[in-house]
Amino acid sequence: MASLDFLKSLQFAAQKHSKQRRKDPDSTPYVNHLINVSTILAEAGIRDEGVLMAAVLHDVVEDTDTTFVDLEDLFGVDVSSLVRELTDDKTLAKEERKRLQIENAARSTRRARFIKLADKLDNLRDLQINKPRGWTEERREEYFVWAKQVVDNMRGTNAKLEAQLDEIFAKRNLL
Repeated sequence: MASLDFLKSLQFAAQKHSKQRRKDPDSTPYVNHLINVSTILAEAGIRDEGVLMAAVLHDVVEDTDTTFVDLEDLFGVDVSSLVRELTDDKTLAKEERKRLQIENAARSTRRARFIKLADKLDNLRDLQINKPRGWTEERREEYFVWAKQVVDNMRGTNAKLEAQLDEIFAKRNLL
């Protein structure tokens, strides 16, 4: 059964991301992605409430007006610190952010790596089915290659998640 703290984090994320949509053809509500990431973790055996809460909050600072101070006040230092590990610096160019994700993946804490793996898994599952609006086929393929580089720097984190990611990479001839 979900704890009250987890449900509050989910409610907060849903409210903060309420106007955001994915770039798939159906413009799926963004909150679905956050729920998927947390569900993927639970299915992989992750029971750490801080990890599950940070999973639903992992994009809230990057994509909304929420600050790390807000997260710390509402959800504590642990959750805020995990989200901080997962948040890209939007002042940097996109290519630099992508490079840093590859580089920083290996240095992330194990708990943050769980969330990164689940996030990549959900994104890749979606990309297998849908090409985002405005993306070329080449851009979609580049995302698979880049995601594999990020994942490769987190090997040994969670066998279940990595096996599911490897199935996707195998279908793209990336193994």
